Amino acid sequence: MNNTRIVSDPRVCGGASVFRGTRVLLRTILASLAEGDDPEEILKDYPIITMEDIRAAIAFAAASAVEDMPWPGVPKVA
Repeated sequence: MNNTRIVSDPRVCGGASVFRGTRVLLRTILASLAEGDDPEEILKDYPIITMEDIRAAIAFAAASAVEDMPWPGVPKVA
């Protein structure tokens, strides 16, 4: 996935994933979404990010989930 909105730099927030040009943590936005916050509410709380950043966070999480999914046809061990 080519996502230029989310970056990690050891000099910014200890290398945690943030939105380019900000110190807003990816995990903070994902946690807000998981808690049920509306994107508009998040944008009010973090006016430095954009709706495109929120979409990028969701896409990042979706891509991460796909990477963690088991391969089809692999039996589960009980």
